[in-house]
Amino acid sequence: MSEKANGRRDFIKKSAMTTMGISALGAVGFSAKSYGKILGANERLNIAIAGLGRRLGAFYSPIGLKSSNVNLVYLCDVMQSQRERAAKNFEKHIDYQPKLENSILKVIEDPEVDALINATPDHWHAPGTWLALEAGKHVYVEKPCSHNPYEGELLVAYQKQYGKVVQMGNQQRSAPESIEIIKAIHDGAIGDVYKAVAFYNSARGEVPNQKKAAPPQGLDWELFQGPAPRREYTDDTWNYNWHWYGWDYGTAESGNNATHELDVARWALQVDFPEKVMVDSGKYHWPNDGWEMYDTMDAVFKFSDNRTIQWDGKSRNGHNTYGPGRGTIIYGTDGSVYVDRGGYKHFDRSGKVVKTNESGGSEAGTALGGGGDMSTLHVVNFFEAIRGKQEQNSPIDEGAKSVLLCHLANIASRTGEILECDSSNGHIKNSKQASKLWKREYEKGWEPKLKA
Repeated sequence: MSEKANGRRDFIKKSAMTTMGISALGAVGFSAKSYGKILGANERLNIAIAGLGRRLGAFYSPIGLKSSNVNLVYLCDVMQSQRERAAKNFEKHIDYQPKLENSILKVIEDPEVDALINATPDHWHAPGTWLALEAGKHVYVEKPCSHNPYEGELLVAYQKQYGKVVQMGNQQRSAPESIEIIKAIHDGAIGDVYKAVAFYNSARGEVPNQKKAAPPQGLDWELFQGPAPRREYTDDTWNYNWHWYGWDYGTAESGNNATHELDVARWALQVDFPEKVMVDSGKYHWPNDGWEMYDTMDAVFKFSDNRTIQWDGKSRNGHNTYGPGRGTIIYGTDGSVYVDRGGYKHFDRSGKVVKTNESGGSEAGTALGGGGDMSTLHVVNFFEAIRGKQEQNSPIDEGAKSVLLCHLANIASRTGEILECDSSNGHIKNSKQASKLWKREYEKGWEPKLKA
């Protein structure tokens, strides 16, 4: 929280309470709503959301909760229709009107904003976050926290430099059932863990081929591109297909969804950086459509102490290989655990169920969009961590390690190489070609100020 904002809120609260007294507030024309904004104002957080697409639903509940004690100042998006839709949807959750803003830069510059929820496209995640940190904001950044490995390192450096709370949107870190079973695994419930299989399968369809077109009405195409190199607009880039239209904006399915399950796998196995990354990937569905990346990937990450994480990702084949459409299986010498967003099942070594715990929550599985109990808990954890009342469930240095696995898998896929990595930081040791993909090019003027 900025020093200016702290002073302003303390002054308002102390002045109202000492010069008028609580009972006098109503007599001088304060409504109950106005009084509520004064009481406890020193802990009220002014929040802005940048990026009002499919993740918007994750923020209705945590912002609307009175116990969150937040004030939504801005709804920001480069597409006018997104701003208008978001404002309409928030009417069901808050009794006031936030400002609608096109430019994230204007939001970041506003000294009244204490914290930014950064739900922009992937290429904006790290730059939007470090610009907000430079302006003194706390940041909740959606997954993946970075577009490339170097940006993950940068975010850790920026967080240390500015000392603000930065939390990634890997919401399963806040699921009570996941927290419970991961603790049990760490306490030896399945013996010595040695392997985790993380998986995701979906039946995404054919993607239109890109064709040059005028940007749709209401879209600020220049600002959408932001830190990325400039190019002409192609239809229908802005509306989700930026995920698959090359590497300027997206991080493929690995960054888009593997982030979650690989994070759980790494959490369970208590590993940081891999020693080796091996990938088998390809585009097998609709070979002539606009999807420019792999749509199927098997990745193996080898860690020290003979621990392994395997990623099985099928973007366009909905066969439920392991039962549900996404989750993580952890293997130990004395048993195994299946865990996903709905809870967990603990098995002994013979395969007999030892314990189950289902959440009964509403978090989406493989459906597009988001919102649900875990997201609410995770965002509230962010708010309370800012206030110093809760320990962060996903500090950015942990989030960045999990996202690095996604980036390394993408790099191995793009180069066709087995990557040998430094187990102290994940850096690629054996390939100059792969190492070139550690960073990306920025549009002139958008380069980060700090170095990792």
